[in-house]
Amino acid sequence: MSEHNHQHATASKNLIWSIGINSIIVVFEIIFGLISRSFALITDALHNVTDIGSMILSLWGEKLADKPQTETKTYGYKRAEVIIAFVNGGALLAIVGFVLVGAIIRIFKPEPVSGLTMMIVAGVALFGNGVATYLLQKGADKNLNLKSAWLHSMQDALFSLGVVVSAIIIYFTGWSWLDPIVSIIISIFLLKEIFSILFEAVDMMLDSVPKDLNFSDVKASLSAISGVIEIDDLHIWQTGSANRFLSAHLIITEEVKQNRIKLLSSAIGLVREKYNIHHPTIQIVSEEEIKETNLECEHCN
Repeated sequence: MSEHNHQHATASKNLIWSIGINSIIVVFEIIFGLISRSFALITDALHNVTDIGSMILSLWGEKLADKPQTETKTYGYKRAEVIIAFVNGGALLAIVGFVLVGAIIRIFKPEPVSGLTMMIVAGVALFGNGVATYLLQKGADKNLNLKSAWLHSMQDALFSLGVVVSAIIIYFTGWSWLDPIVSIIISIFLLKEIFSILFEAVDMMLDSVPKDLNFSDVKASLSAISGVIEIDDLHIWQTGSANRFLSAHLIITEEVKQNRIKLLSSAIGLVREKYNIHHPTIQIVSEEEIKETNLECEHCN
């Protein structure tokens, strides 16, 4: 099994575990939320329900990403990871917005709750969410889809932590207004990460250059290959977190035409080793061949 496929298998396994953990938390919080009349616990449980849905979507995305290419989908389903990450990010943004509105309302209309029950139940939920977040964190830096699921889980853990802290204070002081304040602080903190995922997903859908690569640097490196005069029609994009592509025309001098295989090997080796681009398509042509075959194009960069 390749490293990439192994990463997908691990991601799927961790997602399944996280779905199971979150399902248990939902049942636990709803039951005791109703018993203790805690709006915070019930809201947190409902939030976990949406996260379970997002994790199921993420799991589906991982399965899709492993499907081979077809005659009609020549890139396979790699971009499913990006689309689902965008959907998850949008859903998370909506949830945070809902929480913010609800929290602001509760500041002015606090409700009495059982601080002790909140503390115990939220503590158990925090532990479960912490385990799920830890599982999803593995590989989240290399997989946008998994990163969005991890962010959902991290939000759950932070909300549970906020409920625990506010429950302790409420238990000893009766300050019910602390609960919505904590929710607002956590939500604002998460907005930055949410927008980061959304912008990254949009960039991938627009076939933008991967954010850790510099277009000019890649072009300069290819231009520096001995015998290369110019780089035309250079494009760099990715269909998923681990699938990078490059296409380019390398214009060479007449003197090195007979060594074009060596030049091609050098160019491919360069983009693979230096820039981690493992799907390069490079056409090598001389100035004379461009004139003879009319390869010049106005849109080439």
